[in-house]
Amino acid sequence: MAQGKILIIDDEEEVREVLALHLKKGGFETVEAKDGAEAIQLMKKGSNLVNVGLIICDIRMPKINGVEAIDFLRQNASSIPILVVTGYPDTELAVSLIGKGVKDYLVKPVSKEKLLKTVSRIFSVEQDFQYA
Repeated sequence: MAQGKILIIDDEEEVREVLALHLKKGGFETVEAKDGAEAIQLMKKGSNLVNVGLIICDIRMPKINGVEAIDFLRQNASSIPILVVTGYPDTELAVSLIGKGVKDYLVKPVSKEKLLKTVSRIFSVEQDFQYA
């Protein structure tokens, strides 16, 4: 089964590039958004909701932050798993996001090994739909 693209949402270009590089070396295809607003626009285009198999989302971003983006994505694409990767650890926020259906919460910097292990674990769990 194809896993779908991984949407990386982070306002720091260097972070997006490193995550994408690690994921591509792990055999995953990625697409990037610089903030929640751009991510929402990407997800609204064409068949992107079907083609995205995982969303990796930062929390602190301009325009639409990660929490707002996650709320939108949970309402409009509830079957796509979300992984939070943030530079600001906050246990209360992590618990809240897990309660909203976020699959995991990692603190930057994330090693390539931890990232790939977490992404593979998320993809190994049976999802609610088949990826196109």
